[in-house]
Amino acid sequence: MLTASFASLPALAGSEIGVSEWLTIDQARIDLFAEATGDRQWIHTDPQRAAMQMPGGKTIAHGYLTLSLIPALTRDLLRIEGLQRGINYGSDKVRFANMVPAGSRVRARQRLLSVTPRGGGFQLVSEITIEIEGEERAACIAETISIIYDR
Repeated sequence: MLTASFASLPALAGSEIGVSEWLTIDQARIDLFAEATGDRQWIHTDPQRAAMQMPGGKTIAHGYLTLSLIPALTRDLLRIEGLQRGINYGSDKVRFANMVPAGSRVRARQRLLSVTPRGGGFQLVSEITIEIEGEERAACIAETISIIYDR
C-alpha cells in the first residue's frame, strides 16, 4: 500500500499507484449480481448452455460486475493521511475489452492521471485496468473520478 499525505497528492499525478491482490470471480458472485440487477442473460447464468455455446465453455461475468469491483479492488492501494471523506464522482472512457469467464481471477492496476484542486479538496482521476490472470488483454479499462476532502 502506498501512503501519501493529502498535501503530497499532486506530486503523484502520472504515477502508478499499485496493483491489487487477485480476486476470484466465481459463479455465485455472477449469479448474485444477476439477481441484484435483473440481468439474467444466459451467458452469465446458465453454465450448461455456456458449456455448449460460449467460447471457452464457461459463463462470463457481467461487464458492469467487473466495473463495480473497482472500489473493492483498489481500496488497499493508496492510504491518504488526513483524508476525512471522499465521493465517487463518475467514470469516463469505460471499455470492456475482454470476457471474464467464471472461475477467473482478476486484479486492478491503478494509475493516478491527475490531481486537481476542487471545492476545498482534490479531484482525482485514475486509470483503472482490471487484468485477468493469464490473459494479455485486460477485462476493463476505466477512468474513475473521485473527490476527496481533508476537512
